[in-house]
Amino acid sequence: MTRPTDTMSSADGGAVHLRVEGPHDAAPVLLVHGFSGSLHWFDDLARLLCTDHRVIRVDLRGHGRTGGDTGLDPESQSRAIASVLESLDVDGVLAVGHSYGADVSLALARRSDRVRAAAIIGQAPDYSHANLPRGGVIMTLPVIGALLHRLSPPAVVRLGMRTGFAPGFPPDNAFDDPDRPIRDHRAMSPAMYRVVLAERRSRLAADPLDAQVRALGKPCLVIHGDRDQLYDPVRTAARYAAAGATVEIVSGAGHSPNIERPHDVARIIGAYLEREEKVLSP
Repeated sequence: MTRPTDTMSSADGGAVHLRVEGPHDAAPVLLVHGFSGSLHWFDDLARLLCTDHRVIRVDLRGHGRTGGDTGLDPESQSRAIASVLESLDVDGVLAVGHSYGADVSLALARRSDRVRAAAIIGQAPDYSHANLPRGGVIMTLPVIGALLHRLSPPAVVRLGMRTGFAPGFPPDNAFDDPDRPIRDHRAMSPAMYRVVLAERRSRLAADPLDAQVRALGKPCLVIHGDRDQLYDPVRTAARYAAAGATVEIVSGAGHSPNIERPHDVARIIGAYLEREEKVLSP
């Protein structure tokens, strides 16, 4: 097994922070984090997967060490990641996206023949039955939102993040660095609020993710927690199943099964790759 490597990879629109680990010749799995996250939101999952898979992680634009304030929409993000896959010369990729990363992974699967299948973690098709935190609209205002983002005390950031997990789950205990959620919040571009809270609502209303799955023409896996506080798990599962996706429900997990139940998610991904081996193999 190769040692993890961190690089700034040349990509469409500017360099992208990239981490690769696991056997070079193993089945590749790309992990794409969500809003206000970073590649570290997959630390535990990557450790479990990299024994048998080549695990590729990136910091999206506007996040982590990649940074930036432009090219934050899913299509632009997917162009950047597609060029990263080109530079790695990797094929047969399972592109896994958590939350907003699901939008990016589906856009990437449409764009790149190097992606053979997509997976969605914790993301509903649209905001029809969403329970998003109140007050988010003010964060979309260019000046006020940026100021509030910069001045938000750590306690407020941690409180706001609790809806991203099952009720009672302590997110600080889920990271190698307890301050990781705060670091990722600080590193995120304030422009992301408008992209996710305003533009995304309209975009998904016009083209929901389940419709994108149906039109994709590639296999798709959906993993959702049964205690998700942001999206109704029953309606979410039904819509994706009707679109032809393989749907797996993780008991006891909220919006972030990759953090809350990494062993379950690793098992589901591994079993899915085995079932879809003929489809996913280059």
